[in-house]
Amino acid sequence: MSSLHGYSPLADYYAAHGFVVVQPTHLDSATLGFRDLDHPEAPLFWRSRAADLRRIIDQLDVVEAALPWLDGLDRTSIAVVGHSMGGHTASLVLGATTIDPTDGNRVDVRDDRIRAGVLLAAPGRGGAAINPVAAQQWPVFSTTDFSTMNMPALVVAGDNDASEHLTTAGPSWFADAHHLSPGPTTLLTLHGAEHGLGGVAGYDLAETTDENPDRVATINRLSTAFIRSQLDPADPAWTDVTRSFEKQGRRIGQLS
Repeated sequence: MSSLHGYSPLADYYAAHGFVVVQPTHLDSATLGFRDLDHPEAPLFWRSRAADLRRIIDQLDVVEAALPWLDGLDRTSIAVVGHSMGGHTASLVLGATTIDPTDGNRVDVRDDRIRAGVLLAAPGRGGAAINPVAAQQWPVFSTTDFSTMNMPALVVAGDNDASEHLTTAGPSWFADAHHLSPGPTTLLTLHGAEHGLGGVAGYDLAETTDENPDRVATINRLSTAFIRSQLDPADPAWTDVTRSFEKQGRRIGQLS
């Protein structure tokens, strides 16, 4: 489901709760069949992914014109949500940097029009935390730096997400964006969750090894509330939902 047809459990919920949801199909999507492995960005197309997000924002007038019932899009209230590789893309547009393995230059593709983000099982720091095989196959992960990511973000990690093909640091690696960024972030650790976080990528997908509708529902509720309160500080959604969870004996970390 690596295309605009993926992530329906998230997209459907966000759309039903008042958001206009734009789902890009990136060059690494299997649906495009783009197999030019000699391309300098192959196979992840990490830089073009970030460019896609910027291009979508640049072209919102075109989107709005094509769908007249969207008239009045608030271009000052934009958030980004990404899972796994999408989380890496989201962290870059929120201010994280990396080094282009083809030329050694540091890459900063932040977009200040994006005011908040949700990073779901997003890859963590580079260096020794990267599995040596992954570092060779996907060298861009080796240089991820969160020290410049200063935008608000909800970082969601599963405490059973070892992902040994990516990291030697264990599940805590997926919390790096929270611990290593200077921005106001909140960490949501999901107990028992693996990389699929209960099934956020789509309904009935074989890649989900920890299917759990309640877990997905929790992500939907908390991420929606987080985005609402970040885009509009007067919106009490985050305070309300965290109080609700605390009444159930489930503590949500505060911004730090």
